[in-house]
Amino acid sequence: MSIEQDFSIFTGQSFSELFKNDIQDAKYGYFVSYPSTAGWSHYPNTQKYLIQDGNSEERKVAYNKTAQMEPWRVTSVMGDDIPTILMEKPSDALLNYWREHFGHKYDNLDIYPHQSVFDELNQSDKYDKILTLFPFDHLAPEKHAVNPDEHYRLLSKVTLAEMGVHYPNFTAYDLHEVNIEDVKTPDEFPFLVKVSHGLAGEGTYIIRNKEDLDFCAIDIRQYLKMGLVRTVLVSEFVLNEVGNYCVQFYVDKQGKATLLGATNQMVTEDGEMIGGVIRYSDTMDKFHHKIAVLSRFLHKHGYFGVVGVDVLENMDGEMFVIDANIRVNGSTPLCVLRHNLKQEKKEYAKFSTGYTIDCTIDEAMVRLHRDLEHKDFVIVSANEFIEDRKIKTQFYGIVAGETLDQMFAIENRLRMLGVHG
Repeated sequence: MSIEQDFSIFTGQSFSELFKNDIQDAKYGYFVSYPSTAGWSHYPNTQKYLIQDGNSEERKVAYNKTAQMEPWRVTSVMGDDIPTILMEKPSDALLNYWREHFGHKYDNLDIYPHQSVFDELNQSDKYDKILTLFPFDHLAPEKHAVNPDEHYRLLSKVTLAEMGVHYPNFTAYDLHEVNIEDVKTPDEFPFLVKVSHGLAGEGTYIIRNKEDLDFCAIDIRQYLKMGLVRTVLVSEFVLNEVGNYCVQFYVDKQGKATLLGATNQMVTEDGEMIGGVIRYSDTMDKFHHKIAVLSRFLHKHGYFGVVGVDVLENMDGEMFVIDANIRVNGSTPLCVLRHNLKQEKKEYAKFSTGYTIDCTIDEAMVRLHRDLEHKDFVIVSANEFIEDRKIKTQFYGIVAGETLDQMFAIENRLRMLGVHG
């Protein structure tokens, strides 16, 4: 029997509209931060739901990213029907910009200090269920909207082998049972070594030579010493790549998928993700079978929410699922803003986390007014920082144009206005 579905493309403009029918049974909030194991965290994920977010304090995902830039990116397109739980409030300048350009009120932001957030959420009856990007050790299991044990297992790179899709061959090793010295690696380069729950590219190693392998072994030993990793994978490397996609969709409580979009991923030579490009008129037909298979699997295991699947295509047309991110992804707002941007005749759009400008947010809003007004540049997160005794602003932003050439021309114009990256 065929498992194909008649998929629909999401026509809304917020996460609230995606989740609306699935959150009628209880009082829901959406906590849009990732867990951390950094020293600043009062609630580190170091007990059950281990996350590999850096094996030294210097490499940990920073507070301004975990508590500010990343959660604000999701907040920008949350909409008004789900309270957004944050540890830091976005600036008034950013909120006012969102209100003008995205049309949401942003009057349901619920701010909890990072020093007490889970104590307060666990004791409060304000929320029956809390939607999360990742399970939290210190959030009561019954408060998680998705069973945290199941969610953690679905987020593991090992579980990819159970999902029924085509993936690169890999071998998984439990480092509580196998010494790292006994992990077998291929005789020929390149290949990949991955930890099971790496965050923001941490714990994924492209092994092209012996020096890469030696560095990887030292790195993983440090994770082991800190008690932050249990499982590693040794994976085949997909050769002759011609396409790198993040296929995004929403799975509802009935197991039905709604398509959000497929971005073309931009990565560095070292495999670090730096953004995504989308053409809004492109169909997702070639991904339909994978979406149907994955939706059925995730529904069987009790998941509902956003999914982002990383897919590599080689020159022979083979499609390999290399990662299944059972959560909101970095470029998900780019997909959610489809209709907002298409109303401005924007066909191509590029999301990046690397934009900076040498001034305050308020000054940036004035300097970039023309591009912001025409949605040539769209800001989904922004925060000030000090460097060399000067105030600067980092953006998570979207550059959008009617054509691909126009999109790149706009990005060049932004550089002339002082936007770096």
